[in-house]
Order: sequence, then C-alpha cells, then structure tokens
Amino acid sequence: MIDRSELQNRLSQLLNTFRAVELVGPRQVGKTTLARAFVDTASPNYFDLESPAARRRLAEPMAALGALDGLVVIDEVQHMPALCEVLRVLIDRPTHIHRKGQYLLLGSANPSAMHKTESLLGRAVTLEVTGFNLNEVGTDDTAAQQLWLRGGFPDAFLEPADTASSTWRDATMQRYLYSDLPQLGMNVAAPMMLRFWQMVAHGHGQVWNAAPLARSLGISETTVRRYLDHLTQTFMVRQLQPWYENLGKRQVKAPKVYLRDSGLLHTLLGVHTLAQLLAHPQCGASWTGFALEQVLRIARPDSAWSWATHAGASLDLLMLKGTQRIGVEFRRADAPKLTPSMRIAQRDLKLDALYVVYPGAHRYPLGEGAEAVPLWALLPQPPQKPQGTA
Repeated sequence: MIDRSELQNRLSQLLNTFRAVELVGPRQVGKTTLARAFVDTASPNYFDLESPAARRRLAEPMAALGALDGLVVIDEVQHMPALCEVLRVLIDRPTHIHRKGQYLLLGSANPSAMHKTESLLGRAVTLEVTGFNLNEVGTDDTAAQQLWLRGGFPDAFLEPADTASSTWRDATMQRYLYSDLPQLGMNVAAPMMLRFWQMVAHGHGQVWNAAPLARSLGISETTVRRYLDHLTQTFMVRQLQPWYENLGKRQVKAPKVYLRDSGLLHTLLGVHTLAQLLAHPQCGASWTGFALEQVLRIARPDSAWSWATHAGASLDLLMLKGTQRIGVEFRRADAPKLTPSMRIAQRDLKLDALYVVYPGAHRYPLGEGAEAVPLWALLPQPPQKPQGTA
C-alpha cells in the first residue's frame, strides 16, 4: 500500500479551519479514496454526482443540503454547475444557525473551469491532489524508475506489468477525450484533440509557440491556445509562465509547456518500456519534466516560473518562497557542472540558491551559492534521533 498520510493530514488541517474545501485534480488520482477517510460513501452526507440516484437526491438542493449536519462530500461537483449558487448561500450562513456545516467538493478540473456561473472565491480553499510522488512510493531505483515510466496515476503505477499499465493509460486518455472534456463543456472533436495532445507531447519542455501547431492542424492560433487551456484546466498540462523584470535584456515572454504526468507523456510518444524510454530522443526532456513535477510537489513554493533571454541564458525553474529566490536546473547527466548560462541566471535573478538536480547519488558544491543535488535528496528527511538513543 502507498502511504498518503501526508496528503490526508493536509486535508484534515484545512477542514479544521475552513467551511469549504475544494479537492481538485484529474480523475483517478485518489480524490474519492481520500474523501472516504472523512465520510463513508454509504453516508447520507456523501453525494457522487456521477450517480443518477445522487442527482435525484439533489433535485431540491437547498432542502437536501440545508438539512445535513457535519461534513458533506460532493464528488464530481462539475456535473451540477448550478449547485455552486446553493453552496454559496449555505457557506455564508452564520455559524450559530448551521454550526457544523462543512463542504468537501471533489472536482476534475480547475475551479474556474467548473464554476462558470458562480465563483466560490473567498469561500472555499483549494487543495490539489496529484498522482503518486517520490515521497510516497520511495526512492529506490526500481520504484523511482517505475514512477518515471508509468506516471503517478495509482492504477497505472500499481499494475503488475508495464503492458497492463500502458493499456490502462491509453483507456484513460480515451475516456478523457470522449467523455470528460465534453462533460466540462470543452467541446473539441476527440480525434483533433488527440492530434493536438500528441504535438504538445513532442514539444514537451519547450517554449510555447502556437504558430506551427496551428498550421499543422489547419486551425487558428486562438483555437490552438484554447485547446492548450483545456489541457491546463484539467491538470494534464503545466504552463510554466515566464518570469521577467526590467533587467535591460530581451527576455522570452512565452511559457514553457510540460505534460504533468510522465506516464501519459510516454503513452503519447509510443513508449511502453524502460528500454524504449532510455533509447528515445525525448528521454532527457521526459526526465526534466518528471523531476520538475516532483520538485514542485515537494517544495510547494509560493509561485514558480521559467526564465530565458533571447541571448540564450535560461533557467528551468525559478521558485519564490517568502523573500527567497531559488533557481533549479535539471540535468540528466552523471556529473553536471555549472555552466555560463547558470552563472548569468544567478547574477541577473539574484538567486539565494541554485540547485542542479540530477539522477545521481551524491550532492556536491558547484561554486558559490550553487550545488548539484540528487532528486531524492530534496525529499523531506525523517528527524534524526539524538545520539545515544536506540
């Protein structure tokens, strides 16, 4: 079993503070399993809106929800967009009238995409649930390589064989294209979206340029941009926006685009085994995207950015946390070195620290303020026992 107690504890802390929590993330990453730790699915306080029976129970939502005490879970909340108007009223009720009223809302898209008519801004806090990460599956070579190859969707990761995992991912993508996107009102022909998704996969980790994709698909750049936003709002793609200041240099002002799950990336690239992955020309880009996602999930920065200048200097990841500026470069190499581009990033961005993350075993200094760090070394470390204790 994979231990997800850290995620459960984070949700528990939010529920101890807020009247409503939105638990968001793609399908099949474990949102329902997490919610079951707080409310049993057989409870009258649990509504799965993919069930016709649950939707019938909410035919009169104010009466149905207003009568319930304690934590109420509404799964796949995007299936009833109008429900947010009722939830806004219920959340705003004074606590002396509805002392125990709390709502845990599970959704498969960004809240802005789910709540098109009524925003819960200021009323609900959002917790994103992703697939498994290194902190959950472990850092031994077998687990780490399996997570990289198969991605973090629990069913894909836990399948007994790579072929079964690949089949699961392919079926999940078909459901996403033919069912999930239309249910969210994102009406794009599934074959067209699949072609676009494959093109994005082949440009994984590169600076976004809509023009060649628009020409290849025979559509406008505005439409291509809308397709990218669909994938972003449903947690399939990460747009790492550019950081730019008035530094006296011409800087790249387009985002870098990554597929968030490495397993889906590999399915789109036709990669099904570790041997195929290691021989694929996208191997380095795949590892960079995988490591970037792991770092963001572990560090949980206040904000994250890419950075590049037209003169050729670049930085894979700039993280802001409080007043600190942390730079991260990713290198799939045995012994990465500090490059002129990294030195420029250190100086121009005034980095407090620069980490070069690589798939090695040892951390070592690269120069003032810079260090080579294995990916596993970024994971939270267990507290050390005092000397002399058993």
